Amino acid sequence: MPELASRAHLQNIVPVVEQALAAAGCTMDGVDAFAFTRAPGLVGALIVGAQFTKSLALASGKPLIAVDHMQAHVLANLIDYPKPAFPYLCLTVSGGHTQIVICRSPSDMEVIGTTIDDAVGETFDKSAKLLGLPYPGGPLIDQYAKLGKAIYSFPEPKIAGFDFSFSGVKTSIMYFLQNAGTSNVFNEQKKGDDERVAFIEENLTDICASIQQRLVSILLNKLKKAAIHTGLTDICISGGVSANSSLRNNFHQLGNDLGWNTFIPKLEYCTDNGAMIAITGYYKFLQKDFASLDVVPAARAEW
Repeated sequence: MPELASRAHLQNIVPVVEQALAAAGCTMDGVDAFAFTRAPGLVGALIVGAQFTKSLALASGKPLIAVDHMQAHVLANLIDYPKPAFPYLCLTVSGGHTQIVICRSPSDMEVIGTTIDDAVGETFDKSAKLLGLPYPGGPLIDQYAKLGKAIYSFPEPKIAGFDFSFSGVKTSIMYFLQNAGTSNVFNEQKKGDDERVAFIEENLTDICASIQQRLVSILLNKLKKAAIHTGLTDICISGGVSANSSLRNNFHQLGNDLGWNTFIPKLEYCTDNGAMIAITGYYKFLQKDFASLDVVPAARAEW
């Protein structure tokens, strides 16, 4: 709910900044510039962050830096050592985005693949909702999948190039559950609620393992295709879904098989976080890529 999110930002932004400064052992005088997320996201929440940061920059006379949220996910791989060498390939996976990006430098990135419909993170969460799991359901699917086996089959979309599609997979999962696992045929008689719920409860771990196995294979098959096409061998993943244990493990295994240098941010840098905004702001600061005080947030990414 955007309105509630905006109000929560208003309530928390000052305490969060104070806590961050205290944890860093720093004061405002020790800050060289102020970076904020300009896009993409909920506009109301972005406005709170933007206006607060602009106020700090105006009051202190220090530079203001506008950061793209998706660019920051790609650069999260540069927060800690070891770091990938430029150029590197990055699979960025989150609730709202699924992209393959060539990162030639902190300021030179090219999106060569994206989803044509739904993001993989949304697919995890919508699948969890169909299973009756609470939001956010992606981590719960990962948790249950560790206890099950991928014995059910879901289709892999045949999309040209490096783009993704997850709408068909979601539909397949929905019909599979409506039919209590008897078939993926769309016109089959749907099972009753009691029978469907009983099937899910009895087979939850195997269903989660099967859903996760298919979504991870879709991601890694495209990433492998892009790596072969570009010839790049420093390969990264980032974004909230990169916290998924199956994706992380299979990514490293694929990298070992293909001779990649694989990189994944620490878990705390995978989900949305301030550190990735800061590292992006750092590189923009070095280039003197500053924003004017009339900059406004945007709902969508502009790169």
